[in-house]
Amino acid sequence: MSEFFHPKLKSVSALEPYRLSTIWSTGEVLEVDLSHVMSWEAFAEIRKPEVFRKVHTDGSSIEWFDTELGPDNVYAWAKEQSDEVSHEMFGGWMQRNKLSLSGAADALGISRRMVSYYRTAHKAIPRSIWLACLGWEVTLPVAQRLPRRLPTAREYASVHG
Repeated sequence: MSEFFHPKLKSVSALEPYRLSTIWSTGEVLEVDLSHVMSWEAFAEIRKPEVFRKVHTDGSSIEWFDTELGPDNVYAWAKEQSDEVSHEMFGGWMQRNKLSLSGAADALGISRRMVSYYRTAHKAIPRSIWLACLGWEVTLPVAQRLPRRLPTAREYASVHG
């Protein structure tokens, strides 16, 4: 787990098969459905309900005997499954667009520090910021100029297709 990832996992418990309830240092209680990762070979033994129920945390990972998940991934999946924006989605936007912290700050008109907070999950990403990220990506501004109009579907497809 990255030392820069902020929310710390306080506790984890199994719910129905392949669902976990997690409690974080931020006070958030998030449920996460892990059925999308349970098909991975590494989780063959954990797919057994009696084994899945034995989930626990050592404070730095979510574990079942010799298999573990990083809390940063589980946190991101839980946020996304709750229709919220995760730090991984934000980081993916930065990576796709080859933006540094400063570049992302300039693109969004916010401070470099706030970009860092969003990227490391120190602060929740407001819906307006995520919409700005998506809008920025769609319009692909050049030379620090804001676009005067949105591209048509055909223009967008020709650039991104």
